[in-house]
Amino acid sequence: MKNKVSTIINVNNAKIGVLRINNDDYISLTDIAKQKNSKNPADVVIKWMSNKDSFSFYSLWEELFNPSFNFARFREIKMNEVGYNSFTMSPTRWNKDFNAIGIISSSGKYSKGTFAHPDIALEFASWIDTSFKLFLIKEFQRLKNNEAYQNQIEWNVRRIIAKSNYRIHTDAVKDKLILPVLTKEQINKTYASEADVLNVALFGMTARQWRLKNKDKTGNVRDYATIEQLIVLSNMESVNSILIREDIPQKERLLKLNGYALTQLESISKSISINQLKEIESKQLSK
Repeated sequence: MKNKVSTIINVNNAKIGVLRINNDDYISLTDIAKQKNSKNPADVVIKWMSNKDSFSFYSLWEELFNPSFNFARFREIKMNEVGYNSFTMSPTRWNKDFNAIGIISSSGKYSKGTFAHPDIALEFASWIDTSFKLFLIKEFQRLKNNEAYQNQIEWNVRRIIAKSNYRIHTDAVKDKLILPVLTKEQINKTYASEADVLNVALFGMTARQWRLKNKDKTGNVRDYATIEQLIVLSNMESVNSILIREDIPQKERLLKLNGYALTQLESISKSISINQLKEIESKQLSK
């Protein structure tokens, strides 16, 4: 599913785009920046990102909410570049060099520009104009309230399926495969490696291989999975956690999981309830 501006909110007579990414809403920094410089909003974003205090804020956000954040590169740049007049940070550099997810660049037909998680977007809006930030908070909250009202409950089929057994799987990795002496970088690589065992068993490729084949898409291979695949993936996380605790080698687990995935997909595709889930998801996406 391609990213698109899910809606436009009117903030004090300014149109601000909101982009749905991996089931989260990201707010357009480009549209906010136009309040300061309508001709070159990208320059405004870069100037803010290159500010020492701003850098401290959005990098802390990544530390708190992004387990794949490139801490090694972050520490290097913080020590050698941040605070100097020559320091420059852009959305593209932030994504590419630091594996960041809080600020992203989008080149879609209806979603061109820089978008950020609401936590970061509101901080940026405050830097632009405090009163504008208040208007933005009000309109964004109105949007979220409307979505909750239309859906009755904030429920998403894909999110529930994808996350149902995630904790079981990561706990098994932590208990059996993570040693206390490892660095954060090594721990993240171990989690990523085990995630790719599931990716290869189900999709036939690693997360990196998928990105190389789909450079025009944002997100990852799991964001584009079918409901059937997500259900099987959830079950595979539970199965793999058991195999990990039984000390079965990774290569052997991969073969077992691949066979499991093929059998499960064939069985689930015949389920009547799957068609019901698809109907529910289709109705939600059409709203």
